Amino acid sequence: MSQTETALKALKSLRRPRLLIRAARFGLADYNRDRDLKRLMRVVSPPPPARALTSLLEAEAEAESRRKTGAAGYSVARHVELLIALMAESLLVKGSAPRGTHS
Repeated sequence: MSQTETALKALKSLRRPRLLIRAARFGLADYNRDRDLKRLMRVVSPPPPARALTSLLEAEAEAESRRKTGAAGYSVARHVELLIALMAESLLVKGSAPRGTHS
C-alpha cells in the first residue's frame, strides 16, 4: 500500500465531533491551497497534495490530542482549518478538486 493510499485510509477512518466536520465542510468552498497551506504548514510553497495530506494528518492528530486532553494551547479554529485542508487535499489526491478551490 502506498503512502498516499495509507493517508487516504487514515483520513477515511477519522472520527471527529459532528460540529467540527460541519464547520470544515462549510469552509471548504473558501479553501485556497496556496494561501492556506503556506500558513498551516509554515512553508514557502505548498507541497504536492499527497505530501501535504500526510503532513496535515499528523498536524490534525496533534490538534485532536490537544482537544481531547483540554490543553491550553488547543485552537478550535486551527483544528477546523486543518480539517478543511485535509478534505480539500484528499479531493486533489483523488483527482477531483473541490468546488471553489483555487491555487
